[in-house]
Formats: sequence, structure tokens, C-alpha cells
Amino acid sequence: MTTTLAPATKRATAVPKTAAHKASRARRTAVAWLFLAPFGLVFLVYTAIPTVAALALSLTDIRGADLRTPFAVDFTGLDNYLRLFQDDTFVRDILNTALFVAVGVPLTMGIGFTLALALNSGISRLRGVLRTVFFAPVVTNVVAVALIWQYAFHLDGTVNKLLGAVGFAGPNWLDDPDLAMPVVILLGVWRNFGIAMVLFLAGLQAVPRDVYEAAALDGAGRWRQLRHITLPLLLPTTLMVSVLLTVFYLQVFDEPYLLTGGGPLGSTESVALYTYRQFGAGEFGMSSAASFVTLALVTVVSVVQFRLLRSRT
Repeated sequence: MTTTLAPATKRATAVPKTAAHKASRARRTAVAWLFLAPFGLVFLVYTAIPTVAALALSLTDIRGADLRTPFAVDFTGLDNYLRLFQDDTFVRDILNTALFVAVGVPLTMGIGFTLALALNSGISRLRGVLRTVFFAPVVTNVVAVALIWQYAFHLDGTVNKLLGAVGFAGPNWLDDPDLAMPVVILLGVWRNFGIAMVLFLAGLQAVPRDVYEAAALDGAGRWRQLRHITLPLLLPTTLMVSVLLTVFYLQVFDEPYLLTGGGPLGSTESVALYTYRQFGAGEFGMSSAASFVTLALVTVVSVVQFRLLRSRT
């Protein structure tokens, strides 16, 4: 009789525990959703709804004159996207943006990695000061910087005066279609190498020193340590830096807008600047379509980078 009552007693005591556990779990879930509610509301109002609205606008022929009657516009489907790729200006701006990425990303990563190596190994006393100095361009006001660069690369600016001091006649940098783009890319690199430096420095400091000591005991020099230890262990950091910089250069706007206004002859105009001009001209449908093309480019390039670099990590 005792043996038959014991399992029943255990089952009876297990039921309240299960119910109490479910109630406690429900309370924790409710509290979690309560804490997430402010972010969810902000995300819904300022990101989700505007994104859906912009996507809807990109499928219509809405213009500035239609703002008073926004529901009277016509649904055009993918016509705006087809018009974009039939526009020689937009195609040129895609090529300009691709040049920003192809030159700006590796140059920024190379400078950032070199400075990170120097700060991590060769420099110790002034490491904190130099880290702050190198990171300063990231937080410097871009409008003030653009004005300084305009003066520096003016026909009578500082750069040409330095070239004149060594016997070279400096060109008109910002008014030459072949020279304006390198100046704009250089400004972008100057503004962003500090981000790459800080991220690479964090990755370098996370590499165990024991690995380098063991390699040194085996006769590996600095070059072999860099090639076979540092670079492979930094692949996750390299992936993150590469994606961040690629996203920035695909959306580059401040540098060409403030330094050259997209000129001369559209040689420095980016896709983001094209989108801005379309919006300013009242072509809201075209502007929205261009913004989603930019989003598609960012997504595709980021996925490709993740696949190429993650397979090695």
C-alpha cells in the first residue's frame, strides 16, 4: 500500500511546482517585454514605419506637387527603378561610389592597421596620447574640416604652396575632374582611419602574448609572426572593420557634398548625394527608389564579405 501511494504523492507535489514555474516564467517574459517596449515603440515609429512608407513611395510616381493629395498618386511598380538604371547620371554615381569603396576601404584599413601595430608594440609611453590624436578626426566637426581642406587644396592653398617650395606648380585640385576624386577619398580616409585603428588595436591586444613567445622560441621573426599569427587571429576583427568601412563608403555623403558639391562635372557625386538631389527636386518616388538601391548594394556587399572572410575564420 505504501508503494502505491508514493508515486501518486510525487505526482501531486510535482503539479504545483510546474504551475508555479510556468507562472514565474510568464512573469519574467512579461517583464522582459515591458523593458523592450520603449525600444520597440521607437523602432516602430522611427524605423519600421518610415521604411515601409519609403518602399511604398518608391513604387509610385509621387512628386513634390502631390503632397497635398498623397493618395491620388499612381502606382507605377518598378518603373522608378528602371528609370534609375536608364539614367546615365545614376550609373555614373554608382561607379563613383564603387571607386570610393575600392580605394577608400583598403587604404583606410591599411593605415589603421599600421598605426595599431605601432601603438601595440613599438610605442608605449605616449600610447594613450597618440591614440587620442589619431582618433580625433573621427569626432572632429566635418563642416569645419571641409572648409580647411577646401582652403588647403585651393589653387593658392597650403598644398600648392608646399609644392611650389620644392619647385612644382600645383594644380587646381578641386576643379579638376581627375584630381577632385582622390582629394575627396583622402578626406574620407583621414576621417575614418581612427575607427579602424581602434578596432585593430583592440583585436591585437586580445591576442595572447604566449603565442608570440612560443613562436619566438621556435625562431620565428617579426614578419613570420605577423604573417602566421597576427593576421590569421585578426580575421574576425578584419571582417568587422571591412564591413563597417564598406557600409560607410557605400553611403558616403558628407565628403563630396561639403568639399566639391559632387563636382566638377559630377566626378565626385555619390549615390547618396544623387538621392539627396532627387529628394530636393521633389522626385520623392525616384529618391526612395535610389535609397533602396543603396540598401541593396550594402546588403549584397556585406553578405559577400561575410561569406569570404567568415569561411577563413
